[in-house]
Amino acid sequence: MKLVDRLNPVMPFFAAMLYSIPMLTSIDIVSASVALGIWLLLFFCAGIGPRTIVRRTWPLLLAAPLSGISMLLYAKPGGEAYFSWWLINVTDNSIELATAIVVRVLAIGIPTLVALVGVDPTRLADSLAQVVKLPSRFVLGALAGTRLFSVLADDWRSLSGARRARGLGDHGAARRWFTMAFALLVAAIRRGSLLATAMEARAFGAGERTWARPSTVSWRDWVVVAVALGIAAAAIGIAVATGSYRLVGSQ
Repeated sequence: MKLVDRLNPVMPFFAAMLYSIPMLTSIDIVSASVALGIWLLLFFCAGIGPRTIVRRTWPLLLAAPLSGISMLLYAKPGGEAYFSWWLINVTDNSIELATAIVVRVLAIGIPTLVALVGVDPTRLADSLAQVVKLPSRFVLGALAGTRLFSVLADDWRSLSGARRARGLGDHGAARRWFTMAFALLVAAIRRGSLLATAMEARAFGAGERTWARPSTVSWRDWVVVAVALGIAAAAIGIAVATGSYRLVGSQ
């Protein structure tokens, strides 16, 4: 079992928050590159290969380049100018800032998604109730709603097959999509109402609850928090030492 799977599900969220705050104070490429490189090395050492990283972060990998476009086109001009039209100015400064933004998005998003995507909802619910001390009614309701997401794909396939059997699914793609989406929404509301009634009948929202699976915080969890803080401190420190640190808002 991988190290990430042995952690308390709440602690990676806590570590990600503590890591992201200092990383968001700068917009230089050095600190982001250092942090991203260290995280990738740690993931490989923990048995998380490139295929797993790509599978868990592919939406971020596609969206990250888009985050630098506005900085590339509209950042404060500086250095040599390569293109200029109306409000658009592509210069050395805008290229540097755009690259730094893209790398920083990856440096913050990749470790967060790798650690959090695939977390078992039941273990997370146990941790939220026992470690964070959230109300059990809220935790169990959120867990039930999360579990229902797994049946949406099956419902969509069933609706699609039913429409095709009635001769309604071969033309009008946009209209078909909106019709099926509305039908899926109605089915989800009905299923949620039935589930809420069943949970109330079983006294899921009454009094204090006991938990079949104890959720505790171990030394591994605190090591992960310390590592996240250490990586952020090292990345910021190297950027300051090399003179590349750029405080957000000083561009």
